[in-house]
Amino acid sequence: MEDFFSDIADHIQKYYYKLVDITPKIGLAILIFLMAWFIASKVQQFSDKRLKRRMHDPLLANFISRLVKAVLLIIGILIVFRIIGLNGIATSLLAGAGISAFVIGFALKDIGENFLAGILLAFKRPFSIGEIIESNGVKGKVISLNLRDTQIKSDGKDIYIPNALLIKNTLINYNSGGFLLQDFTINLEYGADYQKAIEIITAKLTEIDEVINEKLENSVVVSAVTGNTVQVTTRYWVKTDADITNGNTRSKVLIQVMEALKSHGYNLIKL
Repeated sequence: MEDFFSDIADHIQKYYYKLVDITPKIGLAILIFLMAWFIASKVQQFSDKRLKRRMHDPLLANFISRLVKAVLLIIGILIVFRIIGLNGIATSLLAGAGISAFVIGFALKDIGENFLAGILLAFKRPFSIGEIIESNGVKGKVISLNLRDTQIKSDGKDIYIPNALLIKNTLINYNSGGFLLQDFTINLEYGADYQKAIEIITAKLTEIDEVINEKLENSVVVSAVTGNTVQVTTRYWVKTDADITNGNTRSKVLIQVMEALKSHGYNLIKL
């Protein structure tokens, strides 16, 4: 029995010495990690400001600065592993080999896929901050591009779309140099004066402040004839702004156009 308790005491003493031996390493590892986080954050802020000044592309500049921060953090984590004696894990992560790296890579497959998709989006440039895009049934204004997802604002809601979905699926960009194309269709009675209706709508578009009439070309055309009705489609450009996706501008234009037509004796038909 005495030998039993003596063995327990010896093991406890060995664990104590090991804990005392590794405690400074753990403390140093924590300090190194905090320093790496601090330095990475400062480098991100600095690079973000410098890149935005030189590139004039805030979306790409923000993405690259985040990428720089991620790389610095990974380097810091590898240093921490080496300090606390986990050289094998650090080597495996750095070399990308071994079963552990394979398991981790498979488990984080979606994250890695979105990360690579984010890099492609950042350099391919299918859209910029402030532009209106639609993908996967979601339409809204681009707020930011992150390492994993793209943030858009739609009807006052923040929506985060995984970058991989934007690469795999159809992506529609509604903007052209900071402008958004909107349209609507009005049904007129068959036999009405269509040319005069087109002139009325065209004149009304020039009176609405939100509609761009100088730089871009708006159009009002007869688009189809169905039964006893004639469809007149109006396409016009407006500036992209924070509230463009809520439909207020389109509603205002549509109401004023309908009132102008009614005041000239046109009957609008509801299908």
